[in-house]
Parts: sequence; structure tokens; C-alpha cells
Amino acid sequence: MEPLAERMRPSSLEQVVGQDHLLKQGQIISEIIAKKQPVSLILWGPPGSGKTTLARIIAKEVEAEFIEISAVASGKADVMRVIEHAKGNQRLKQQTILFVDEIHRFNKAQQDAFLPHVENGTIILIGATTENPSFEVITPLLSRSRVLVLEPLTKTEIVKILKQTAKAEKLTAKRLPAKSIDMLAELSGGDARVALGNLELATQLTKGTITPEIVQTAAQKRIPGYDKNGEAHYNIISAFIKSMRGSDANATLYYLARMLQAGEDPKFVARRMVIFASEDVGIAASPALNLAVATFQAVERIGMPECQYNLYHCATVLAKCQKSRVVADAMHQAQAAAADHPDAPVPLHLRNAPTKLMKDLGYQQGTKWEANFKHPQGFLPDEVKELELF
Repeated sequence: MEPLAERMRPSSLEQVVGQDHLLKQGQIISEIIAKKQPVSLILWGPPGSGKTTLARIIAKEVEAEFIEISAVASGKADVMRVIEHAKGNQRLKQQTILFVDEIHRFNKAQQDAFLPHVENGTIILIGATTENPSFEVITPLLSRSRVLVLEPLTKTEIVKILKQTAKAEKLTAKRLPAKSIDMLAELSGGDARVALGNLELATQLTKGTITPEIVQTAAQKRIPGYDKNGEAHYNIISAFIKSMRGSDANATLYYLARMLQAGEDPKFVARRMVIFASEDVGIAASPALNLAVATFQAVERIGMPECQYNLYHCATVLAKCQKSRVVADAMHQAQAAAADHPDAPVPLHLRNAPTKLMKDLGYQQGTKWEANFKHPQGFLPDEVKELELF
């Protein structure tokens, strides 16, 4: 028997709950379906927000063949087999929509394989990702696609889905009380699949009333206090960064462990450490930036779980090394000065002088081609002469 979440998957736009910014009349997905003119899309959103469902509905409504693969279990050879099949469809004037789940798992070479076939219309590519496409999808593919952002479902929307499910599954109010529906929605983290999975397990745990206690039992495998798209996510990464800034290696590694055990993307953590190496360590220990960048590259190339050694190594060094915000503070002051005086003319003695006329006008006057030469008139426009960053 199919899982409950699969049985309840919407088959038309009218059945979809949430994502009104994409589905309402006049919005992009409703327009694609109304005009029957599919385009390549990257659907970016958290788990259980409807990425696969929307891809299937689009294919059905535009009468295209729908082929679904997962980047976790497929390789370039699988993609090329789909392309050959799509070429046959193209000769028959049949459109092919290739849906690639977790497209961010494909490496650059694998993503490159899509380009010519998206370009010539052999396939309409719809990629689904939970990660920021700016970092995980190659630029040429992004330029040939529309990136659509799906939002986590709200608690109200999850409640609506659960009530629809209760009606379809003939679960009476006595069997599934409102307070239990509320708890299922609360524990879902905005993921409809999680909510329905917990409901399905709860129905198997008891033949009687599905109480809030039974719901909690069914949902116990959910890691508490951490949702990659919720407030706890931002609280813990904030605590991680502040612990490094405060040179507390114990706290730094504790928060790092919590993030990784909760399933946080290790590249997200590595990116934050690259930023920290310049923002908070800066010139106090410039090699820290090299270490942070090397850590990010190691995480990309090695992956979990082995890359944890690299993350803990880098986090420990960043926490223990000296800190300096001189560069960060100077950056903000320089930005403010540039914003206040965006059109301040470059002093004549600093301007390029490729012609005799320019030299006669004073361009490059008094400038000497020698290391550490200090021009008597300085290097700043008059409007910002008093700027002192260091």
C-alpha cells in the first residue's frame, strides 16, 4: 500500500495548499499551465513544500511526458538515456519534462550535460533543490532556467492538509481530535510529508483515539529544537559564531556538533567560517582565511561524514586564534565614505595620462614610479581628505 503522503499528493493546482505566490491566477506556474508553454525551472524550497508535486502537475497539465530521476541515485549515463528518449519524443512533437530531484547533488560535469539539450528544447528541465541554487547549480544552467522559491508551509496550511486527509481517510473527530491535529502541525516543521508520515504512524500505534501523547510518540525521531529553516537554525549558528568570536572553543565545538547532528548542510557552516576568518580574525591571523577556504573546498570534495574533521579543525583554530575587526570596521567606513561622496573627482596627479595633452593638464604630475612613493598631495579626493581607516 502506498504511503499516506503519496496517496494524498495533489493531482491538480486546485488541490495544492500553499505557495499562492506561484499558483494564484496571473502568477508564473498558473500562467505556464494556462498557456501550456512549459519552461525550465529550478524549484528551491524546504522538504515537503511541494516541489515534486508541482513538477508532476505542470507535466500533466501541459500534456508532456514526465520523467523523474534523483541525483542521489542517478548518474550521467542515466541522464543521457533520458535525453535519447526525449529526442524520439521531439521527433513526434511530444514535449519531455525531466524532473531531477536534489539537483544540487549533481556535480558540475553532470550539470553541464543538461545544457545543450535544454538550449535546443529537447527537454524541459525542472530541478528541485533544498539548497541555495546560487551556490549549488552552475551559472549557465541558472541562466537558462527560472528559479522559483517555495516557502515552508505555515502551521495553518499544514492543519488544512491534515483535515483534508482526515476526511479522505474517514478519520472522525473522535478518532483524530483537533488538539492532535494541532500537535501534528506543530511538530511538522512546515513539512507536509512529515506531518502525514507522523499521522500515518500514529494511526498504526492505536485503534482508538489518536491523542497528543500518541502523536508525540509517533514523532519522537524528529530532532527537537532545530529546524534548518526556523528560528533555532539562526539561533544556533549565531551562538556558534559568537562563541568563536569570544574565543570559547568548547562552546564553538558544542554548537558545531548540534548543527551537524541535526542535519545542517556542512557547506553552510564552512561558508560562515570563511566569512568569519576575514570579518572577525582579519589581519590578526591572516592565514586563517586560507584555512577557512581550504576547509570549504575539503567539505565540497569529501562530503559527510569525513569532512567533519576539517570543520572541527577549522572551527577550533578560528576560536583559539587572535581576533581583529580592523578590516571589517575599515570596510564599513570606506563604504560610508564612498556612498557619501560617490562622484568625488580623482586627483589629477593620480589619473592615467596616455596622451601629451593629459600630461600638460597635470595628469600624473609629481608621481614617481617607485615602491612606497608618497605623493605630497596624498591619494584621496579633497572631499574625503580626512578619512583615516588605519
